[in-house]
Amino acid sequence: MNVKVNSTSDYKVTIIVPIYNEEENVYILKEELLQFLQHSMFPACVLFVNDGSKDSSLQKIKEICISNTHFFYISFKNNKGLSAALKAGIDSCFSEYVGYMDADLQTDPEDFNLLFKDIGEYEMVTGIRVNRNDSYFKKFQSKIANSYRRMMTQDGVSDTGCPLKVMQTDSAKRIPLFNGMHRFLPALIMLQNGRVKQIPVSHYPRMAGTSKYHLWNRFYGPFIDCFAYRWMKKRYINYNVDEHNLN
Repeated sequence: MNVKVNSTSDYKVTIIVPIYNEEENVYILKEELLQFLQHSMFPACVLFVNDGSKDSSLQKIKEICISNTHFFYISFKNNKGLSAALKAGIDSCFSEYVGYMDADLQTDPEDFNLLFKDIGEYEMVTGIRVNRNDSYFKKFQSKIANSYRRMMTQDGVSDTGCPLKVMQTDSAKRIPLFNGMHRFLPALIMLQNGRVKQIPVSHYPRMAGTSKYHLWNRFYGPFIDCFAYRWMKKRYINYNVDEHNLN
């Protein structure tokens, strides 16, 4: 995907928010992000990625971007999944750093400032959800899935599924795209010899809308994807160009 340099290059960080059928949350999300932008540690903008929503999410996103200077969007014609939406957002960014959060507002945009403090020293800073406000069954599913991924990837990350992360954009752009990529972001950064730091962040109940995750895609998908990651890890190549005369 070749994308020309765009307005995100005017900011230090771009916050990517993938959205799929979140019409009940979009306006609330805008207000929370507006408050955060006013006192963000870095000059920041927001990039909504509409993942082929079938409700009024795209219409509301367009309204927000028209009336708010620091908001942008890209949109898929069809639903392609969280990994594709996140990677498309990353590939569209030209700020030094790129942040990521979910549209369900179970994490607080204000906590990005906690992550920003260390992003100059690490290729990724990721949140750890403390005092999780989810059902017991959902927490149980996540605990099993996280433990299994951690065993298979050996990345040492205790909460891979926390949807609050900041990455150095150059490193984020080198992450390979595949279904389930979003589950392995810390491990994929480490494949580049990147450094990852974990920071405790707040967690809240979902305010509106419905979760896109269930028992099947919390267990079966990660189970299969872990084997794909192990295959990739053995064959992954790092390189650095020493010289060039390209203009």
